[in-house]
Parts: sequence; C-alpha cells; structure tokens
Amino acid sequence: MVQKFVGTVISKNTLLLTIAIKKFMLKICLFVFFIPSCLIVHAQTISTVENGIWKIAYGQPEKMLPDQFKAAAKTAALAAMTAENTPAISLSEIKFSKIASGIMAEIDAADDERFYGFGLQINSFEQRGMRRDIRINSWPVGNVGFSHASMPFYISSKGYGVLINTCRYTTFYTASLKKMDVTTTGDTVSTEIKLSTAALYGKTNLAEGKVNVVVAGTDGMEIYIINGPTLLNVMQRYNLFSGGGSLPPLWGLGFQYRAKASSTADQVQKIGDYFREKNIPCDVMGLEAGWQTNAYSSSFVWNKANFPQPENFTQRMIGQGYKINLWEHAYTAPNSPMYKPIAPYSADYKVWNGAVPDFNLPQASAIFGNYHDENFVQKGIAAFKLDESDGADYKEAHAEWSYPDLTQFPSGIDGIQMRQLYGTLYQQMMHDLYKKYNRRTFFDVRSSYLFSSPFSSALYSDMYSHADYVRMVCNTAFSGLSWSPELRESKNDADLIRRIQTTVMSSHMVANCWYLNMPPWLQFDTDKNVKGELLPNATELEQLAKKMIDIRMSLLPYIYAAYAKYHFDGTPVFRPLVMDYPNDKRTFKMDDEYMMGESILCAPFIDSSSVRNVYLPAGNWYDFNNNKKYQGDSTYKISMGLDEIPMFIKENTILPLAKPLQFISDSSVFDITCKIYGHPSAPVNLFEDNTFNNDFEKANYSWLALSWNGKKGKLVRSGNYKGKLYRVNGWEVIK
Repeated sequence: MVQKFVGTVISKNTLLLTIAIKKFMLKICLFVFFIPSCLIVHAQTISTVENGIWKIAYGQPEKMLPDQFKAAAKTAALAAMTAENTPAISLSEIKFSKIASGIMAEIDAADDERFYGFGLQINSFEQRGMRRDIRINSWPVGNVGFSHASMPFYISSKGYGVLINTCRYTTFYTASLKKMDVTTTGDTVSTEIKLSTAALYGKTNLAEGKVNVVVAGTDGMEIYIINGPTLLNVMQRYNLFSGGGSLPPLWGLGFQYRAKASSTADQVQKIGDYFREKNIPCDVMGLEAGWQTNAYSSSFVWNKANFPQPENFTQRMIGQGYKINLWEHAYTAPNSPMYKPIAPYSADYKVWNGAVPDFNLPQASAIFGNYHDENFVQKGIAAFKLDESDGADYKEAHAEWSYPDLTQFPSGIDGIQMRQLYGTLYQQMMHDLYKKYNRRTFFDVRSSYLFSSPFSSALYSDMYSHADYVRMVCNTAFSGLSWSPELRESKNDADLIRRIQTTVMSSHMVANCWYLNMPPWLQFDTDKNVKGELLPNATELEQLAKKMIDIRMSLLPYIYAAYAKYHFDGTPVFRPLVMDYPNDKRTFKMDDEYMMGESILCAPFIDSSSVRNVYLPAGNWYDFNNNKKYQGDSTYKISMGLDEIPMFIKENTILPLAKPLQFISDSSVFDITCKIYGHPSAPVNLFEDNTFNNDFEKANYSWLALSWNGKKGKLVRSGNYKGKLYRVNGWEVIK
C-alpha cells in the first residue's frame, strides 16, 4: 500500500512538473513568435572567393542566383594582380536586417565618396544621392534606374565594388537618406516660402553617409565585395571573375548595315552591291523581322515570298564577304516548328500568343538551340540580333507586352527573376551554338545582367538621344558590357555625320535602317527616304560617311588589341576619363568624353554641334585630324568640320593605322602605318590570331610588339600563331 501510495504521489508530482514546464515553454515560444522580425539576429559569414574578392552571406540564400550562371573565373589572371588581402571597407561592419519587403544592408560611405555603375544607366553618371531601382525594362522611366541592363553593382571612388548577388528587384539609396535621431535637438529648418516645385521638393538636408540596399521578396542576401585599389582595378577584377572580357571576331568590330524589315532578297542584294560598288566597307548585313513568315511572335521560318531561295541568297552574300545577321526574339509562335516541342518547357503566360521558353531548362535550350543549329548556324548564318528580351514597357501600363512578374517557369524561376536573367541566358545558349563549331560570333542584344562580360554582344535600344548614347558608352565601362549608339534617321547633315562619328568611336558601328529604304546619308528624312527621294547633296554626304567608316576600319588593329587586353586582364576598351584619371576632379562627373583603349580620347560632338569644350587631362595631346598639339590639364574650345572626327591622341603613343579593307575575310592581312606621337618609350602590342575561331583560348595567338628608338621602328613577334594578320609598311613621325 505504501509503495502504491508513494508511487501515486510521485506520479502526481511528475505530472505537475511536466505541466509547469510545458506552460513555461509555451510562453517562451509565444514570446519568440511575437518578436519583431527586425530584432531577430542572423549570422553573416564572410569568405574569400578570389584575390581581392570576398563574399558576405546573410540569412537564407535563394535557390536561383546570378553567379550560378556565370563562366569560370580567370583565377590565374586574378592571382597575378596586386594582392589585396584587406578590403577597402570593413566587411564586418556591413549591417543586415529583415524588413517587411525583404532584406536590407547598410554600408558606410565617406562624405567625399562617389559612386558609379548600376549597369547601363541612361540619364546619370555619378550616382551619389540617387535612388537606383534595379529592374530590366525596355524603356527608361524617368531616372530611377530602369534600363536594358540595369545591375545591382556599383563602384566606389574609394576603390571597391559592391555586387548584390540576386535576380530580385533591388533598390539602392546611395547616401540619399537622413535617418531620425531622437538624441539630437533637431536640425535647423528654413522659413523661406518656396515658390517652385524644384525648390520645394529639392533636397536641402545633408544625407547621412550610408548606402542602403533593399532586396525585395527574399530571406537572405549575398554580397560580393571587389577590391581595387582603383576604379579600373575593380572593373578588371569583376571582368576576370565573370570569365574574362569578350574577344569579338574582327568582322564584328567592322561596320554593320541592317536592311529595311520588309526587304526582299533582291532588295538586300541591291544594298550589298551598293556598298561593294562604292567601296564603302561593310562586314555585316542584318535582316530584320520580315525575313520570317511572322515575327510577333516568331516563327523562325524563312518568308519564301521575300526570300524564295534563302540558302542561295545566304551563299551569294557570303561570297561578297558579308556575314548575315538575323533578327529574332525567343517568343515562339504557334505555327513555328518549335512550338509543340518547346511548349511544355515554357512559362505559364504567353507573349504575343507565343511560348516563352525556359532557358534555365536543358530541354528548352536543346530544342531551341538544335533548331537554330540545323536551320541557320550550319547554313552559314554568322550572328543573330536577340530582341525583346528586356521586359515590358513599364511606363505604358496599357501597352505591357511581356510576361508579368507573377509568371512561373517550369525550372522554378519566377517572372521577376527571369526578367533579370532572360537576356543573359538567351545569349549564353546562342553563343554555345557557335562554340560547338569553334566559330566566333558577335550578337546584337536587348538586355544583359550580371557576369555577362564574356559575351561578344552589343546592347542597343529604341531610344535615340545622342547625349544619352554617349553617356551610356561611359556607363557600360562599369558593367562589363558593350553599348551600340546606332545610327538611324537624322535631323540634318551635321546631326547625321556627328552620329556616324560616335558609332565609329564605340564598340559597335551599325546603321539600323529597319524602316528606311536607303542608307540615311542618301536621305535622312524618313518619309522622303521611303519614297526614294535623294538629298541634293547625297553624294557629298556619302563621301563623308565613307571617310568615317574608313577611319573605323583603319582603327581595327588598335581596337582589336584593346579587346584582347580586355579578355586577358579585364581592362574595359571604352571607359570614362575618371577610370584613367581617378585623381583629376574635372573627370569625376564627366560623361561626354571617354578613352578608347590606352591612347585615344574621344569627345563626340552632340546634336549637330560644330563647337564644343574639350577637356584634355595632364600630358600632351594631338588632334587626330591635323596633328595640332595641345597641352593637357586644360579645357579648349574646339571647332571641327564634318570631315573631322573628334579624337585626340595621347603623347608618347605609337598608333598603328591600317589601310581600310572592304570587309574581313579569313585571308585578310592589314597593311599598317605606325604613327609616332612624341617619344614613346614602350612598345605597342597588336594581337594576332585566327579571328574566326576560338583557338586563342588554347594559346594559339601571337603578340606583335611595335617599338620606336627615336630613329627607326622595330617589330617583334612572339607566340604560337603561325599566320600573319598584320604587315607593317611604314613609320611616320608626327611633328
């Protein structure tokens, strides 16, 4: 009995204790449940990724991140850069917090710190004090950060880059906010009555020194910190981490003409004959939407009414030295041979009643790629224009044409993530088609995102502001991308030629005449061009256009060598002056001048102008047209005729200029004249390889070192390439 009694007592005590513990644990659980999410502390981890590159991870990372799609880093080239064992900012002091919309990071910024980048920004250059909304979009909306290649990546004047590894919409406040501080007695306020909206809504308070970054719709954030110590070094590391800069085929750097969208084979052939008869260089002939049976959405089938024998047409054009580039977008029409096979591997929403292939799925890429391989690549098509990959027109809600953000793709990517990634995945798949045959290509493309440096592609858009075009040349240097300030119609003679000059001084020289019957130098007015009415001075403008295209062709050896440098060490070919002159205050906000390679400063004349102020940094500079010498660290009011191009050559340069070729073939050899500016002490290196294949990746190339001892020139070849791309015929001292 006693044992039973005792046993009963012990059981009751145990039961009471158990109940008490459960109640206590419930209270703890309820307390934790109701703790504000902003107070929950997540650990952040910091790891070294490459020489001078670190990753910070916080919270729960997403399954789909941009770095999963990038090429292998050029680790050896990164390791060869100056060792950077200490970040330019304190990584442990970057603060993270969970907020209602996602994750926020706070990064300290000095009062004198400047910021550049965020991808292909259109309306601004130096970005401090701005809000940047990172969203791939087909049309800019104000100056909020939207663009064809908006990127969550900026570079600080203090010598580091910040890359947010996300496909989500991201907002940056670049030292543009002022937080409430209850410990202060308050800031001073103005009693002035504001009489304009600019005065009323303009910022008057000094913002605090922080960059706030918000990634929406996520429970984690990954940040790459990329060290310099200079702006240029940051970009080198980024490009090498992305897989190295692109090395386009030489023909991709030549002149491209895009024929009217409704053109027939005979009409395109007539344009091709025109260039050859007039000895106007042209390498690429682009066919716009009308080559297909239907384009919106795309059938990817030749329009036999316009091109009754497409293979004969293609071979005839190739025989004249043209490389054919076909316009398309990925949205696959119901009448396309690809539609039924690819539909199961496509999004749950259509675009123009066409399937949206999920290029994150191997099945979709294989169907799309194999079709293009069999029907186009194997038939001699050299390149494609990959249009409409940049999302809907956000500005015009009633005209939104693309897939919505709520779209789901079968690979698990949602509409927001795919909006950012689509152009990059599209390019990657199409480049792989050519790599399979060891052939190089050069695409036109409407969107790109992070880590796209290795793609031989040029961005373009439907916008047409000349000033914006020039600014975008500068801004793409901070993104590893190339921008095409293409030529279309013009307002007058001067506007026409000045625009052509800017295309000469860019990564991609193209006249996009998709709605014009004739080249715009024969008639720049759209209506009259379509009617076939020539300008009274068409012959004169034709000769000016030819001169500018000839200049481009003469620069190809120099530009090609700069691209080789871009590939091997990550140095952007076209870059704003602040990259080369980071301590010169006059370059900090300069967005209308830039360097082309190491030695040529470009200062485009915008909007029909014949006079502009040109700032030349420290050192001496020479006018490319007349060899006039200017002392640097000064601004000059420069006048130029339409037959002069606004380029200035840095002193102590050897500039190799080639006799212009009509087009690039696999047997082309450039005849070079080396111009000597000043007293160059170091050689200039030209890059030689088979520019039609990718054997340079197997070290099958040579460098041709050109040097000058004050009396005569010398050239030395070194490397494995057995062919010869250049023949040096003369040396000219510029006095």
